[in-house]
Formats: sequence, structure tokens, C-alpha cells
Amino acid sequence: MNPNAEHSAVNDTVRGNFFPRVWKLVTPYWRSEEKTVAWVLLIAVIALSLFSVAISVLVNSWYRDFYNALEKKDLAAFTHLILYFCGIAAIAILGAVYRLYLTQMLTIRWRRWLTEQHFAKWLSHKNYYQLEKNGSTDNPDQRLSQDLDQFTTSTLSLALGLIRTVVSLVSFSIILWGVSGSIELLGITIPGYMFWAALLYAAVGSWLTHLIGRRLILLSNQQERYEADLRFGLVRVRENAESIALSDGEPNENQRLTARFGMVWNNFWTIMKVQKRLTFFTAGYSQIAIVFAFVVAAPRYFAGKIELGGLMQINSAFGNVQENFSWFIDAYTTLASWRATCDRLLSFRQGMDENEQRSSAIKIAHHGNALRVDDLDLALAGGRQLLDHSSMSIAAGERVMLSGRSGSGKSTLLRALGGLWNDGKGHIHLPAERYLFLPQRPYLPIGTLREVLSYPQAPEVYPAERFAQLLETCRLDHLIPRLDEGNHWQRLLSPGEQQRVAFARALLYAPSWLYLDEATSAMDEEDEAVLYQALIDELPGVTLLSIGHRSSLKRFHSRHLRIEDGQLHEQSVVQALV
Repeated sequence: MNPNAEHSAVNDTVRGNFFPRVWKLVTPYWRSEEKTVAWVLLIAVIALSLFSVAISVLVNSWYRDFYNALEKKDLAAFTHLILYFCGIAAIAILGAVYRLYLTQMLTIRWRRWLTEQHFAKWLSHKNYYQLEKNGSTDNPDQRLSQDLDQFTTSTLSLALGLIRTVVSLVSFSIILWGVSGSIELLGITIPGYMFWAALLYAAVGSWLTHLIGRRLILLSNQQERYEADLRFGLVRVRENAESIALSDGEPNENQRLTARFGMVWNNFWTIMKVQKRLTFFTAGYSQIAIVFAFVVAAPRYFAGKIELGGLMQINSAFGNVQENFSWFIDAYTTLASWRATCDRLLSFRQGMDENEQRSSAIKIAHHGNALRVDDLDLALAGGRQLLDHSSMSIAAGERVMLSGRSGSGKSTLLRALGGLWNDGKGHIHLPAERYLFLPQRPYLPIGTLREVLSYPQAPEVYPAERFAQLLETCRLDHLIPRLDEGNHWQRLLSPGEQQRVAFARALLYAPSWLYLDEATSAMDEEDEAVLYQALIDELPGVTLLSIGHRSSLKRFHSRHLRIEDGQLHEQSVVQALV
């Protein structure tokens, strides 16, 4: 992980084009294949939100009549108004339930669509690999699950809340303007003075809220990252439990996890301090708002210009107008969290876009039936040169072993052949034939053993009886009864068994070209010999390019290449056997 790269990406969104980039993140769903359903749901939710505003307007008028009835001790009017309120309340409850239900339906549909789009983008162009290799984006799992969830939920909540606020503001502003009358101040008559009082009160409150709470945006972003780092550290302990236990590494891991939690702790304390100051202000602001309207309207009431019902209607309308004007204050914490979520998603997408647009000086072409490397340079990200103007060629059907000291660039060369390495230049001509890579640590997905063996294809592609045959060939016959058992095989099987599963996968897939990177390092020499002989016997004509250090491997290869001083050297059979 590279915190500086992440911080730079966040700063890009802060400095300028934040809203245009968020707009590009929001709008595709509403133009997608789901647009009809999406717009129908959105319009229904907006209509129900406006309906709730209409209910609030009716309740505001009810306040006036209700308190006037109380003041006049009119029992008939009182009873009628109570029944009227019950009818309004029943309709309001029904509208609120379906507004929530349809909003949740729209949210989960939007999240599903966004998640599928981001899955596809993350897994295309090797983004998942390059982002991890470059360390430019931390914790993609969090961004693909938690951040997308928060983004859809918060975006709809804030957008619908803003629409409802605007409509409510217009409705109650008209009411407040009409019932508040005018007041003379310093010789100037101010019409609708309660409206202006609400506007001034909310404007000052919004400005002070932003002044006090603006640090929450960056702090919320940091908190998300620190929490994700802590979860990642816990997952690492779980995945490497055996190695840690055998090394008695508990004190060291405890120190590491405690340090990660320390970042969570310290940042959260800072958030608490900022929120404490913000809450002091917003709580005081809300409490003052309860009596503010009464204080401002009191002169007209005591002068006999308005009745008690009129005063209560003014207070209700003022409360709604002030609350709508104060939407920014009430939503500030949510806005800060939403902004942090958007920053993380935007920086994630920016990292993927940059990877997709990055052009490598290593030109790869697929044609013919031979492999050729011309004038290839390879370097590490730090700048250390591994290969310098190196060339090689491998004809179809050859079995070639590649050796060299640790760190000389053997595995990096295989990554370049697989299109995973961009640091360098030169030309690679790959055969346009079926191929497979066997890394030192094979990937075994969670699922049935059949699914593990057939990966990346479905088990149905192959004859059912073939799986048992291959397990027996690869000395895994004890696993035959468990072919249809679902499990976390990477934890269950030993490293040697995992490598034998990978060989069974290669025999099942039957590639024309097979690239092996220390693929037998966890096996004994007897198992290694059996499996290499199986490749030769069951895949006649297969081309092998093997990376290995053991001398026992050499007899299965007719050619031997060695990386020495940044060059690929051809070795004779006599040299290779020494």
C-alpha cells in the first residue's frame, strides 16, 4: 500500500473536479439497461416524498384550527379535528412505509448494478493485479463492498432529502410569508419578517457549522482507511496462522495489530473532538430554534394582532422553514462521510483508469507457433535492472529450463510473458496457442474439488471420470472420494498437495504451452519426477518453460538457459548437469 499515492488521489478530488467526477459515477446507471425500472422507482419515491410535504402542510393548517378550538373550548371542533388528524396520520404512515420500501429497492438495485460494473472493471486489464503491485490503492475489497454500499445509500438519501427540503421550503415559505405579517425596524417596514428571520438564522448556522466541522471530511476518509488496514491485518493473521504459530510470532503480531488499531484510535479521538465541538453548536442551535419563533412573533401576539392558533401556525411554519434552510447543518456529518466515500471510490477508479491507459514499452504480439524475445529490458519498480537487451527463442515442442540466482529476474520474465510486467522495453512474440501458467503458489478457489481442478473453466467442460484419473496420476488418490466436497482447499492441503493439484489442472486443461515457475518447489524429488513424466506422457508435443533450481529437473528438459549479469545464456547439456 502506498499512502502517499492515495493521499495524492484524494487531493485531486479536493482541489477541483470533484462534482464532475461524481456526476460521471452517478449518471451511467440512469442511462443503463435498467433505466426504465430505475426512473419509475425514483419518480415514485420523489412523489411519495412530495406527498409527505403535502401532509406536513395539512398538519400546519391543522395546528391553527386545533389551537383555536382549544382556546375557544369548542368540543365539537376539537373532536372533529382529532378524527381528521387520525385520518391524516394513517395516510402519512402508509406513505412513509412505501417511501422507505421503494427507496431501499432502488438503493439495492443501484448498488447491484454498480457492484457488477466495478467487479468487471477491477478484474479487466489485470487491474486487480497492477493496483496491488503498484500499491497505488489500498483495500479494494472495502471499496467494492462497503464504499459502494455507502455511496448508493448516502447519495439517494441526500438527494431525496434535498428535493424534499426544497419543495418543503417553498411551500412553508409561502405560508410563513402570509401569516407572519410585517414589522417596522429602524423606520423600515419589513414584509414577511419571520421568513427573513428564519433565513438569517439558518445562514449564520450553516456558515458556523462548516467552519467548525470541515475537518470531518479528511478525518472520515482516514478513518475508513485505518479501519480497512486493521481488517486486512487480521485477515493476514488468519491466513498465515500456522506459520505464525510455528514461529511463536504472537507477540510480534500483537504489536503490529496494536499499532494498526492505534491509528484507528488516534484518528477516532480527533473525530470525537471535532464532533464534540460541532455537536455543542448544532445542539445549541436546535434548542434555540424551539423558542426563537415564539420570541420573534411574541410582539404581534401580545399586541393582539394574531390569535394563539395563528401563533402556533407561525411557529410550525417557521420551524419547517428554518429546518429546511438548515438542511446543510443537519446533514453535515452525513455529507462529510459521503464526501470521504466518494473520494475513495474516485481514487479507486482513477487508479484503474490510469492502469488501463498506461502504455508499456514492452510490445507483446500473439502469432505463429514459437516464442521469441527480442532486445528485452526488464527492471524492478525501484529501478534495478534485471535483463538488459536480452533475446531468446523457443520452438514448439521444446522443453526448456530457466535458472539463475535468486532475484536475477526469472519470475519477472515469466510475468512479462504473461503480460503482467510493464517496467521495461523490448518485443515479445508469443505463440497463438493454448497456454497455462503454473506459479509456485497455485490459486485454489473455495468450492468443490472438481471446481478447483477445472479452474478457470467449469467442471462440466470435462468428462466426469477424468477428474478421478488425474488425481490418481498426480498421487492424490486419497482425495478422489472428496471430489464433490466444498472446502477451503488452500488451507486444507499441504503446499506439496496444492502443487500436485495444479499439475492435475494442467493435465486436465491440456495446453500446448506450459510455463512453470518453481511449480515443484514443495514436492520431494520422487513426486516431481512422476509429475513431470506425466506431463511428457499425457501431453505429447507440449512446450515447457520451467523455472527451477534443482538439478533433478534438468533431465526433463532438452535446453537450459541461465540468467547471468542481466543476460540470457544458453548452456550446453554438460554445463547444465554440472
